[in-house]
Amino acid sequence: MLRLLARTTSLMIAAALFSTAASAQTFRTSCPGNPGAVGVSRIVRIDATGGPRFGHLQYRDHDFLTRGEVVLTFDDGPAPGITDVILKALERHCTKATFFVVGRMAISHPLLLQDVARRGHTIGTHTWSHKYQLRRTNMRTAEHEIELGFSAVQAALGKPIAPFFRYPFLSDGRRSLEHLGARNVAVFSIDIDSLDYRSRNADAIIAKVMGELKRKGKGILLFHDIQPATARAMPRLLDELRRGGYRIVHIQPTKAATTLARHDSEAVRLLSRKRIAQTRNPLAPRSMVWPMEPPARRAGAPLPPTAPGSQQPRVPVSAPQTAPVPPAPMVQPPGEPPRVRLRGPIVERSWKSQVLGGDGN
Repeated sequence: MLRLLARTTSLMIAAALFSTAASAQTFRTSCPGNPGAVGVSRIVRIDATGGPRFGHLQYRDHDFLTRGEVVLTFDDGPAPGITDVILKALERHCTKATFFVVGRMAISHPLLLQDVARRGHTIGTHTWSHKYQLRRTNMRTAEHEIELGFSAVQAALGKPIAPFFRYPFLSDGRRSLEHLGARNVAVFSIDIDSLDYRSRNADAIIAKVMGELKRKGKGILLFHDIQPATARAMPRLLDELRRGGYRIVHIQPTKAATTLARHDSEAVRLLSRKRIAQTRNPLAPRSMVWPMEPPARRAGAPLPPTAPGSQQPRVPVSAPQTAPVPPAPMVQPPGEPPRVRLRGPIVERSWKSQVLGGDGN
């Protein structure tokens, strides 16, 4: 009797924790032209009030997934020639993902970011530059990276985004977590790391993810939409998820993120600079990334240390789809836009070795 009472109590506590941060809606997908599509099984709406944290690699606060469910997430983009290939794979399977976008990548590729939103995916942020482990930086720099990231992504998209954030290198810190909580931003860690930044082999990425899912049964999956191997792996990985009986959950916010005026003006200025440059030279490479000095440098103070080996640039839907965002007037180059061609992965040390030390295995 005592065991039954304890189990019942724990289930009630778990249900209460779930209800405070997330609500779910079951959804059955019909995918024209692909009856074998993985689709989306549920929408889970996240209430970001107070800064809830998700992803059992770091946080045990909340768990909205049941066995067999996965959330697809992509960090560091958007990147031409990679993000768009991933979008096509997701579209073929009528499924949705969450993109944690780096601010300066959004400023560099606003039309590609708008395409991500047009297709109904969720847009979160991943700091302005992805240069720093926020756990190791001063709070002024951390706040600037977080807030300018939100303002830049929103400016590039032209509409509000989700109050969802992922730390570069998953390197959180007490003060920055408190800041995000006060700003009502949900923090997303991961359950399964694809290790796509270590490999140019699509088969290895698929094997890693499917092996981890077999072991754990569910999870928030981490990919990077700046890695060519990820783009190559995604069509077959989605096929494997379907064959394995896994179900995709799409996370959405209950309300949009709020931004700060001082960072909004900075983001608009940066976006205007890019548009002016493209208008003057419409054939300029679209992959240019606008640098940004941290506030410490502008104030004349010494810079905080940067993260070693930093990587450039850490439910289908019953709710209304994201409305198309008309592109800002600009001169477009003739023909297909230039594509990023990378010979291999953008290599960095594992986030585990970055944050926890050791070899990351």
